Amino acid sequence: MLTESTITTMLPVTDAERAGRFYADSLGLRRTSTGEDGTVYFEAGAGAIGLRPMPDGTQSENTALSFEVGDLDAEVRTLEGRGVRFQDFEADGIKTVGHIADLGKERAAWFNDSEGNVLCLHEVVA
Repeated sequence: MLTESTITTMLPVTDAERAGRFYADSLGLRRTSTGEDGTVYFEAGAGAIGLRPMPDGTQSENTALSFEVGDLDAEVRTLEGRGVRFQDFEADGIKTVGHIADLGKERAAWFNDSEGNVLCLHEVVA
């Protein structure tokens, strides 16, 4: 039952149209619809992302969404070319080099969307 369900990840956004432009133009996702409540929907892998209008301050300080990619370096370069700004940091045993952290069995890079949600790209290392 649930194991066969399509999953829609709902993210809080202050301005759904501004966020929609970021997800379409910067991330390259395809917008599919807008709900009656103003939620903007995008295709994402086998599921979807819904950008739901919410009051300021509802964004999480932790990773809200992570995209698994096959070539992290190439994806970082592509998104940087579209204006995405990746985070660089050294804290809690995690250090980024060229925006990418080596986490053992995976590598990851983090950035914020236009609304302050923390998003991640990650690549599984063989």
